[in-house]
Amino acid sequence: MSSDLTFSARHLVAGSAIDRRTLLARAACLGGAAIGSRFLCANPAEAAGVTTLKATHGSGLCNCPFFLVKERDLAKADGVELNFVTTPTNADIAALFGAGVVDVSVVPYTNFMTLYDAGAPVKIVAGSGVQGCVIVAQAGINNAHDLRGKTIGTFQADTLEMLPLDYLKAAGMSFADVKVRYFDTSPELAQAFIGGSVDAMCHIEPYATQALNSRKGAVKLSDGTDVYGPMYTDCVLAVRSKLIAENRPAVKALIKAMMVAQQQEEADRAAAVKQTTPKYFKTTVEAALDAATKQPAMIDQRRNQGFILGRAQNLKDLRYIKKIPTDAIFDWSMLNEVIVESPDLYTSLKLKSA
Repeated sequence: MSSDLTFSARHLVAGSAIDRRTLLARAACLGGAAIGSRFLCANPAEAAGVTTLKATHGSGLCNCPFFLVKERDLAKADGVELNFVTTPTNADIAALFGAGVVDVSVVPYTNFMTLYDAGAPVKIVAGSGVQGCVIVAQAGINNAHDLRGKTIGTFQADTLEMLPLDYLKAAGMSFADVKVRYFDTSPELAQAFIGGSVDAMCHIEPYATQALNSRKGAVKLSDGTDVYGPMYTDCVLAVRSKLIAENRPAVKALIKAMMVAQQQEEADRAAAVKQTTPKYFKTTVEAALDAATKQPAMIDQRRNQGFILGRAQNLKDLRYIKKIPTDAIFDWSMLNEVIVESPDLYTSLKLKSA
């Protein structure tokens, strides 16, 4: 078994709060996926001079620029294309990336830190989306104290677990004051809230807006800006360190394409949403359009480095990681080079660090 697959199994059973039978089964599936992936390397596109990067992605609007890169072939001019690998659950998105089955991923920064802590050779090279983490509650729940004894739905080791934790902390509470229920997929969590089987949830856009519009009396407790301030990070663009070493131009091409996607999304958000819904966002176009401005793209997130590292203590307290990471998890050098080499593109972006 390769060191990557050894890492995968070790990481998947690391969190004591995780159901081990489920995750051991997932680890076995990862092994099969990795073996299968070896037969996908001889891609006809690669023979024609195009580098195909295998990738995983999430389901929130923070992934919209990544989806546009794929759907509009925005990196093709620089010799790169994306090949998305389907993942059964949210946890598998990070697990396949950490196991080395894929080269690149748009992933919550929290999931990234669990992979890095477990020894995965990965780096954050750019951002993807900001804001968009939302705590919604059933009618009659109007603040953190109303959540005492109630059930909150979320995902493990996710940005969507960090926000309710920090929201409760701000009110002098903790997860010990509530019941936390973990889900596998974004549509599953949204439907659980809409169906009334959880009292509250922390979800990503566009599913938070979908739930608010679909559940009578539902209220928004927090959109994260009241806890973190504006433009906080949700997902980041991360790559395998091996890819940086072996094909740095491909990473730069992808970062540039993500910037182009951000520019296009900012110029015509409706077109971007219509092209990606419901193929990627499992909701209505109307709900996605309503939510689109609440979780915009922001590829240059260098200014959010401190924010990302600041959430590491939560992950350690929840026993997802053993050590607090340093700024070594970031490699902004390729982003910096793209900014210098494409000044007009960078200047045109509405949201950026500089």
